[in-house]
Amino acid sequence: MSIKNIRLEVMQFLENKVDSFIDEFLIPVEKIWQPSDLIPDSQSETFFEDVKELQEIAKDLPYDFWVAMVGDTITEEALPTYESWLMDVEGVDNVERNAWARWVRQWTGEENRHGDLLNKYLYLSGRVNMREVEITTQHLISDGFDIGTGRDPYKNFVYTSFQELATYVSHNRVSQIAKDYGDKKLAKACKLIAGDEMRHHHAYSEFVNQIFKVDPSEMMLAFQHMMKLKITMPAVFLRESGEKIGTAFEEFSNSAQKLGVYTANDYVDILQKLVEKWQIDKISGLTDEAEKARDYLMKLPGRMAKISERLVLPEENKIFKWVQPAIVG
Repeated sequence: MSIKNIRLEVMQFLENKVDSFIDEFLIPVEKIWQPSDLIPDSQSETFFEDVKELQEIAKDLPYDFWVAMVGDTITEEALPTYESWLMDVEGVDNVERNAWARWVRQWTGEENRHGDLLNKYLYLSGRVNMREVEITTQHLISDGFDIGTGRDPYKNFVYTSFQELATYVSHNRVSQIAKDYGDKKLAKACKLIAGDEMRHHHAYSEFVNQIFKVDPSEMMLAFQHMMKLKITMPAVFLRESGEKIGTAFEEFSNSAQKLGVYTANDYVDILQKLVEKWQIDKISGLTDEAEKARDYLMKLPGRMAKISERLVLPEENKIFKWVQPAIVG
């Protein structure tokens, strides 16, 4: 039997558990928070006063913070790309009857709230050029992205396990910075988004854990493949108006590093957490090739930590079209 057919069988086997995954890791629509719970209510008599207060607090937040916020928002807003990508994964592509497709749609519903909330906050803050933000968002969706997983569910679930934890780190740090600057409402909003991302991380990492139980060697090789390839954030394809694909990512990443929102050390830390979570050192029944992959993965965090120590960031900031020039500095 081919590797592709084995993967499909494993996905069909795990499909029986998807409803329990939905119950455990997702929250019913009527019970979960919504963006309108966390921003000024346009139907309220105090709406304009509330927006003015939001904008006054926003004035104190630094330039790099707004670059990080815009990058995070655009990444969340490119959700149509992620849904179509996951719907095309082997074993998920039966839209009408497949429980995996049901998972993807409900996961998408939860994720959709994040971009809605952050976009509304940016708009009300008065600190960013929303048209430029919208152009970048449209580019990111239109350009699409290739993260090196193909239609392979094993590689895709490694990616989502890593990516969801990375977005948790980023939103959680933004929340703390907003709190430090006195923006308690934004801090709460980003904290709630971070909580969603952590739940989703637990879900996708459990999918991988389940695959390790039934197809350990191929799952190990898929994990190794993704780490050799390196996990690229969806934001790697960011571009501003008039620029080429990916040209905005490096400077956005530099701002996030300087601010401490998401750093090279976080990448290493997430890798180590996944190695521990999946108990890579204890998995048995591996082929010789998979044993070599395990050895590579066990040593990788230490090797990457040494590389991250040598990282040097540029001192000067790029002036993004996203953030109003009059408020730089």
